[in-house]
Amino acid sequence: MNRSQSLISASQKLSKQVSGMKFSEPTAYVYNPLDYAWAIHQSYLELAGKSKKKVVFLGMNPGPFGMAQTGVPFGEIPSVRDWMGLRGEVSKPAAEHTKRPVEGLNCQKSEVSGRRLWGLFAERFESAEAFFEDHFVANYCPLVFMEDSGRNRTPDKLPSEERKDLEKVCDQHLRELVEILEPSWLVGVGGFARKRAEEALDTMDIKIGTILHPSPASPAANRGWAEAATKQMLEQNIW
Repeated sequence: MNRSQSLISASQKLSKQVSGMKFSEPTAYVYNPLDYAWAIHQSYLELAGKSKKKVVFLGMNPGPFGMAQTGVPFGEIPSVRDWMGLRGEVSKPAAEHTKRPVEGLNCQKSEVSGRRLWGLFAERFESAEAFFEDHFVANYCPLVFMEDSGRNRTPDKLPSEERKDLEKVCDQHLRELVEILEPSWLVGVGGFARKRAEEALDTMDIKIGTILHPSPASPAANRGWAEAATKQMLEQNIW
C-alpha cells in the first residue's frame, strides 16, 4: 500500500469513528465532509500524499466555506478547483442548516483563512505539485460544529467529555498521519493545533512549530498574514 492509499484508509477509518459520535446543545448541527465530500477529499489525498514530507501543516477543523464545501483542509474553492485542479461530486450532510448550505465547488462564498494559506503557498511554489513534494496540509478534527443560529462552534468549546472522546480519535489519526508521511516538522496553524500536536505526538520523533492562524478574526492576521507566517517559518528554520 502506497502513502496515498494509506492516508485514504486512515481517513475512512476516522470518518467512521467520528460519524458515530453524539454532541449536545449548543451544538445543533454536525457536518462530516469526509463523508459527503469524500470524492474530492480522496482526490486531494491522491494528489498531496504521494511522498514523504518535510512539513505537515495542521489546522483545527473545517471552516463553513472551505473544507465544509470541498473536503480539502482550508479548502478555499479557487485554490482547490484552479490551483490543485480537483473536481468531484459533493452531496449533502445528513442534517443541513439553512444558513450554511453545502454547495460544493459551486459555493460563491470565500474562506478567508484558506485564501490566505493556499495563496501563500501558490506565491512561494510554482505549482501545487511542487508544494506537495515536501508539504502537506491536514486538519486535526474533520467535523464542522454549528449552533442552532448557524454560528460556528470550534472543538475547543465542546463539553469536556465530548472533547476527550473526540481528541482520543483525532490524536490517534494524527499519529497515523505522521507515521505515513514521516515529516520532519509538524506546524500548528494557530495555538490549538500546536497544543494538540504536542500532546498527541509527545512520544514521536518530530519537531513541532507554529504559525499565526490566518483567520480574519485575528487582528494580527489582518495586518499582513503571509509576511508574518513566512517570517515565522524562516525564524524556526522550517523554510
